[in-house]
Amino acid sequence: MRVLVCGGAGYIGSNMTAMLAAAGHEPIVLDNLSKGHRSAVGDARFVLGDFGDYDFTVEVLRRYGIEAVMHFAAFIEVGESVTVPLRYYDNNVSRTRTLLAAMETVGVEKFVFSSTAAVYGMPETIPITEDTPKAPINPYGQTKWAVERMCHFQSQTGRLRYAALRYFNACGAGFGATLGEDHHPESHLIPLIIQAAMGRRDSIAIYGTDYPTDDGTCVRDYIHVEDLCKAHLLALDKLNGSAELACNLGNGTGYTVRQVIDTVRKVSGKDFKVIETDRRPGDPPILTADASRAQQELGWRPDCPDLETIVQSAWDFHNAHPNGYGD
Repeated sequence: MRVLVCGGAGYIGSNMTAMLAAAGHEPIVLDNLSKGHRSAVGDARFVLGDFGDYDFTVEVLRRYGIEAVMHFAAFIEVGESVTVPLRYYDNNVSRTRTLLAAMETVGVEKFVFSSTAAVYGMPETIPITEDTPKAPINPYGQTKWAVERMCHFQSQTGRLRYAALRYFNACGAGFGATLGEDHHPESHLIPLIIQAAMGRRDSIAIYGTDYPTDDGTCVRDYIHVEDLCKAHLLALDKLNGSAELACNLGNGTGYTVRQVIDTVRKVSGKDFKVIETDRRPGDPPILTADASRAQQELGWRPDCPDLETIVQSAWDFHNAHPNGYGD
């Protein structure tokens, strides 16, 4: 299948591109390189451009005979979304609407959307199921939920078949630890701790040590990027017989911030300074996924659920790419 991977030069998108190719599909990467890295695309066909340009996107869909679209091109920084919300509504909602309109014009029906657990906000019950009320507390989560609703109503017309995959904490490096995280600025916990272990950061902060958890720090659900991508492949196949699907993607097992710090210390053999500070507003004590729907509907199981394996892959990537991709 010829698959357009929007945002395919980014962290998850590049891993997805490699996995599509390995599975015998033909990925075509569309990326404006505002966040991604050209060298992460490898040998896949690359198109420089923006899916927010309707005429351009229609032309790309037609030129390459695209049969399905995967969308990894959202802006993802929660804090930034609070300070510049219109930028997030423009990129994450308005431009995605343009992409869907171009797909409708060309007759491309299959769409796999990278969504997020942020659509749930601060849930009252744990683990989180797909039926947990959607109450995003920031523009990032709200824009992802807006796209999910847009896809739902478009699917009712019979012109869209879509899967919305709600990630918890994507992490690790895929494909022999060659495709990892290189964000600017970096905001994800594991690469931040690794930077501290490598001496590229003075310290790592723990925001809150008095939560009702085993060691007082927040618990989060970490999922290896290759496990995420495998779910996308299964979802793509599922769309042959399903018009609408929403699934959580997580391991179901959470780790505290201290456990992640200790695992990086173990894997790296390095010590580093840890600063304990006050809680951040809006940080729930525990966020873990009930991913049983993905298991039942897609036949999906995580292959790399243990934290040490995840951290080892990330450590290997960052040591091989101390300055990131360099582009």
